[in-house]
Amino acid sequence: MSVAWRCAAFAELSTLELYRILALRQAVFVVEQTCVYQDADGVDPACWHLGAWEDGRLLAYARLVPPGVTFPEPSVGRVISAPAARGAGLGREVMRRALVEAERLFGRVPLQIGAQSYLRRFYEGFGFVVQGPEYLEDGIPHLHMVRPAEG
Repeated sequence: MSVAWRCAAFAELSTLELYRILALRQAVFVVEQTCVYQDADGVDPACWHLGAWEDGRLLAYARLVPPGVTFPEPSVGRVISAPAARGAGLGREVMRRALVEAERLFGRVPLQIGAQSYLRRFYEGFGFVVQGPEYLEDGIPHLHMVRPAEG
């Protein structure tokens, strides 16, 4: 698998790249997870978009959100692997790269996420810790998690 990684600001995305990002997010978060919600939430234009691309196909993705947009601190969200690419380690790799890019873009600061509860251990493996009780977002159990700034 020859994957090309790209982190781009919203304005740097081609129309086709944006289409493929939104299509993958809808395929997984709306259709596969049977969760009706507004994925195009108005946040994307302020963000950087990290993707693993192979022959024009988006295999993995994460959205890097600047401070003050979703949380006071920067955050990583919409972390996703394409169904056809699962099992290849791209979920862990996209998260690893997202943390590197977040530090490059925002500095060595705490990161916040709203994680689906079933992924708690996945995110704990990247240094995130649960902050507060479980809550429902769009009918799916979530946890607020923070990754402290590393010294």
